[in-house]
Amino acid sequence: MATTHEFEAKDTVARAAVVSRAAAQDQDQLQGETMVLNMGPSHPSTHGVLRILLELDGEIITKAVPDLGYLHRGDEKIAENMTYTQFIPYTDRLDYLAPLANNVAYSLAVEKLMGIDGALPPRCQYIRVICCELARISAHLLGLGAFAMDVGALTVFLHTFTEREKVYNLAESLTGARFTTSYTRIGGLSRDLPSGWVAACRRFCDEVVVNFDESEKLLTRNKIFLDRTRDVGVISAAMAIDYGLTGPNLRGSGVDYDVRRARPYLVYPELEFDVAVGSVGDSHDRYLVRMEEMRQSVRIIRQCLDRLPGGADNATREPINIPDGKTVLPSKDKVLTSMEELIHQFILVTQGVNAPPGEVYFGAENPKGELGFYIHSKGGGTPNRLKIRGPSFVNLSILPALLPGHMMSDVVAILGSIDFVMGEADR
Repeated sequence: MATTHEFEAKDTVARAAVVSRAAAQDQDQLQGETMVLNMGPSHPSTHGVLRILLELDGEIITKAVPDLGYLHRGDEKIAENMTYTQFIPYTDRLDYLAPLANNVAYSLAVEKLMGIDGALPPRCQYIRVICCELARISAHLLGLGAFAMDVGALTVFLHTFTEREKVYNLAESLTGARFTTSYTRIGGLSRDLPSGWVAACRRFCDEVVVNFDESEKLLTRNKIFLDRTRDVGVISAAMAIDYGLTGPNLRGSGVDYDVRRARPYLVYPELEFDVAVGSVGDSHDRYLVRMEEMRQSVRIIRQCLDRLPGGADNATREPINIPDGKTVLPSKDKVLTSMEELIHQFILVTQGVNAPPGEVYFGAENPKGELGFYIHSKGGGTPNRLKIRGPSFVNLSILPALLPGHMMSDVVAILGSIDFVMGEADR
């Protein structure tokens, strides 16, 4: 006869078998199930108020839906209710890491509408190019520093921010503001280069290339950085073109397209520079393209400083604005002494420049890609319609096709390599 202890042992074994079978059944049911995870809109690695709705199977992404609009301010609608010149400060808030370049792109679009883009004085054009390339260096420095920090390399972030502070110092002495510059004007610039600015810019060019070398030593062959970026987020050339990518993200996929070469503007046709192009299209290629672009920007700036009409102090008094009192504000002494100039200033300030009816599109090679402005005018000083092509918005459109198949940890590296700013994505 079985003892009590034997019955208890058999009962324990039977119950264990039942639990084991139930666990196996639960495991079969769980296979294929997914979990939904919200990344953002306040996650630091989303580089702003970007929200991505991720569907995960374990740690593998099966679906990604970007949710934009948390920074929408209605810039395009605001433009319909103010003059062309009054809208310039709003362009600072697009890619707020490159306000100088935004100002130039918008002004060139309005000047194309007015038919005065070919009449800009040479000194004005060279200064605008210098501003655009300084903005490119500043934006890429932050983009690379944040990218490196996202994947664990904090030191690079400190290096890049040190150099960005020098760009801000140059912007402050040139425009009076460090961040929101509003420097460009329709038909020219708000002011000429201050004394000593060219020498300070040359010093910056000499110092920043040393920073490039240090950053590359820390990153380019770093085993951890390579593991986090190589063959991660691969975008083929065909895929990049299909999704309308521009800028470093397009060139990182092996497409040799740069607006400064494809549709030249200002004095870029007179300058020598190479277009950096990748081969694999992964996150590491996009990093390498931006590193080389900064070196080429320094090369462009040095050429502009050497060829600057009028020299550092404008000894020959080269103009920086077109000679048209109905487009550019007259000088203060003329306003105080001439009735005609006083009238011109009053009309320009209250009604804006008298743009002709028509529609134009102008795109410039900004740090994030092609920043474009479509303007529809019915005449007068206010646009009837203004549409902004924000490169960050277009570049983010590839996320639903790019992220699935990657691990959750790869999202941070991919977003850092795309390098977007939500200011121009949401507008």
